[in-house]
Amino acid sequence: MADLADKLLTLDFLRALPKTDLHVHLDGSLRLSTLIELAQEYHVDLPSQTEAGLRELVFKERFRDLADYLAGFKYMTAVLQSESALERAGYELAQDNQAEGVRYVEVRFAPQLHVHRYLNPISVMKAVDRGLRRARDEFNLRPEVAAGEEPPFEFGIIVCAMRAFREGTSEYYTQILHSHQFAPPREIFGHASLELARAAVKARDEYSLPIVGFDLAGEEKGYPPEDHREAYEFAHRNFLMKTVHAGEAYGPESIFQAITELHADRIGHGYFLLDPDMIRNPAITDREGYIRSLSQYIADRRITIEVCLTSNLQTIPAVKDLSQHSFNRLREARLSTTICTDNRTISQTTVTNELDLAVRHCQVDRRTLKSIIIYGFKRSFFPDSYLRKRRYVRQMIDYYEAIEERFLGTVTRSSGAFAPVSGG
Repeated sequence: MADLADKLLTLDFLRALPKTDLHVHLDGSLRLSTLIELAQEYHVDLPSQTEAGLRELVFKERFRDLADYLAGFKYMTAVLQSESALERAGYELAQDNQAEGVRYVEVRFAPQLHVHRYLNPISVMKAVDRGLRRARDEFNLRPEVAAGEEPPFEFGIIVCAMRAFREGTSEYYTQILHSHQFAPPREIFGHASLELARAAVKARDEYSLPIVGFDLAGEEKGYPPEDHREAYEFAHRNFLMKTVHAGEAYGPESIFQAITELHADRIGHGYFLLDPDMIRNPAITDREGYIRSLSQYIADRRITIEVCLTSNLQTIPAVKDLSQHSFNRLREARLSTTICTDNRTISQTTVTNELDLAVRHCQVDRRTLKSIIIYGFKRSFFPDSYLRKRRYVRQMIDYYEAIEERFLGTVTRSSGAFAPVSGG
């Protein structure tokens, strides 16, 4: 039975807490008002010219399937084809996060979806960085932050490679398919990923952009991680952190491959990590044993799962309600988890809302809430030295406890090997 303090985990309290979002897509989080305005400017046809109409027709509360969910991306991507639009998207996304208490965000996007004859991958990354940086600097000049009364806002950028793409996905992807038309498609997918990994490292090292991670997104089934091994090896050799969308629509083997073949430091979604029925390899006869070994491996190395509750509820038919979400079992297994939005606009959510869902439907109490939020800061791909990251995390813990004291009258003190105030 939750104690009185747990019942006081209100929306106002959750909103005031310092938070992270380590898994949020730029092109799934564009403000609807901005989408409509940019669509008019760039002559992109939308199903509706009003926000209410778009919510009814495209950005709904429930979707038929993943394909229905992904339909909204084509409109957002279509209007993000200029430096000014990309800069604006980054700026507004940072502002939206700041408004609800998010103090560190890792914005991810696929630069190759925005590349065309007038825009290269570096220019795309620079444009998004300018928007995020402008919003950060404005926020950190506020008197409360400058005086040290509140912690600053920081951000990192994660670039996404695509497991697969088709002609028409973007001008870049169409061009690379044509220029390698005699090569097997999966080989072309891997080549595009390697090009992106090289551009990401160049953007970080030569242009000092906060490119903190490399990601792999898109359909899992039929497009295994091994196709992108060379890109991830390049990222690994160049000390670029790595995350992989895995276990969202496929089974534990996909997560195993992401960790062993792509050196994943974090896993995006990981919904089916603990589901033996999703194992497809007939050579794995002891499915329960495989799950135990895999989860132990992940837990021991503190490989964090980026959990996206609303998104999973909308795209995975097996999730009828959040009481069935694997997040509960992931916590029982003592796996490192952090709560993320995935796509703020498409899923009509915020970090505050996701945390509220976890509190109300997943039995997240006050102690667990603190651990989840602080681990978001600790397992981030922070774009600075380890020592500065430790100081930043300490700032967040101190500020978190000040909010606890103000709202609840007491401070949660954790103990144990994986306490949020430890160095884990």
